[in-house]
Amino acid sequence: MSVIYSTLTSLINKISDEFHKSFLFTSIFTILGFIESQWVNSYFKKLYPSENFLGFLNKNDILKNHIFNPLIVIFLFSMFLLLSLNSLTLSLTMTLAIGFIAFFIGCTVLPRLFLNGKANAIIRFERKDIYSIGFCIILISIVFFFVSIATVGGIPLLKPSIRYLLKPIFTMPVFLIIPGTCMVASAYLKDFKDGEIARSQARFRFLVLLAIDCGILLLLGYRTPLLAAFLIIIIIGFYGNIVSLWEVVIGAAIGVGAIIGIGYYRSLGEMTITSSTNPFYTLQSRADFTLHVLDLLDFIGGNFGLTHGKLLASAIPGSDLGPRMMVGKLIAWRTEVTVTPTLLGQMVVDFGKFGVAVEMCILGFILGIGFKIMQMTKDFFYIGIYSLILTYTILGIETGILDIQVLLYFAVAIIIYLTCLVKSRN
Repeated sequence: MSVIYSTLTSLINKISDEFHKSFLFTSIFTILGFIESQWVNSYFKKLYPSENFLGFLNKNDILKNHIFNPLIVIFLFSMFLLLSLNSLTLSLTMTLAIGFIAFFIGCTVLPRLFLNGKANAIIRFERKDIYSIGFCIILISIVFFFVSIATVGGIPLLKPSIRYLLKPIFTMPVFLIIPGTCMVASAYLKDFKDGEIARSQARFRFLVLLAIDCGILLLLGYRTPLLAAFLIIIIIGFYGNIVSLWEVVIGAAIGVGAIIGIGYYRSLGEMTITSSTNPFYTLQSRADFTLHVLDLLDFIGGNFGLTHGKLLASAIPGSDLGPRMMVGKLIAWRTEVTVTPTLLGQMVVDFGKFGVAVEMCILGFILGIGFKIMQMTKDFFYIGIYSLILTYTILGIETGILDIQVLLYFAVAIIIYLTCLVKSRN
């Protein structure tokens, strides 16, 4: 395995080096270096609030040390439930309770049994390898971005109707910009920790990466991947001491406000609501619909499931129906629509309440062991990979973890974590 990894990274490093030597990228990095210098030495930067702004937040131990603990998934899922306009059925309440308890055990109890005093068992990755891989992935994403807009003959943001003409075979590689950004940001975090760049330089580079993500994903008209980019940058920055706690809190408030505002004005434009409608209604109705879908899946899934893994397997490219189209078929016999089933939807329809208990415990353990390794090592790579899987778990509260690329991210994390656990036993 190590031979394959070293061969692959050697090749990727060479490709990355060649691109960096090219006239185009030399020019780009020279311009960005000049802007960065002006940013770092700017007078206006001094007007920005200091790290101790809203210092009372730092006195809250939960916010200061545990804001991105895996248990945030249960907290946010609970907030999502509170948005619903209708009460939950008894059966769904039991399913949710089983899922929450299993997740709690997986992320807080089981990790205590592993890696105690075994920090030397954690695999270390080279900064250059991680940066080169992330850089090449971002390049691939940018290439497929231009291919995507070329195939539909326009920019979806400017022509919303052509968004539905985008082909997944071209757009899926575009979404790789998110793990690519995660890896490059982690590499910059390593530079900051090693004292090679200042905190203000690291912050500037994080902003540049976020701006690139926003530009590409916004032009394609996608919101969920855009939220993923924001979350990853915030989580990596927070644990790397690049982003302050007050910025996380205010950023979260702005994010929620943006989601409500975009949903409200989009609904006004589509004439599904009137201007007298409560702005929160669009968020509430969306949560209510998604939980209604989960209730139907819970009913047909029962205790031991209906599809027995077929829903999860439908994420594999080439399947007749995608996971969310399959959900549409299961609850309404309509295959032309995609329906988000929440984090528990796939689990309960595939394997019932029993599946919810097992899969939520496994998911909790993946996040829990990742959180423990990150805290043990403070390593740039493990901060990045934890940020990636936590981000998609949070977004999966509504959408579910059903996209093949997201499943691959979790697969990579599982392989790395399991290798560390096996190594600690030797």
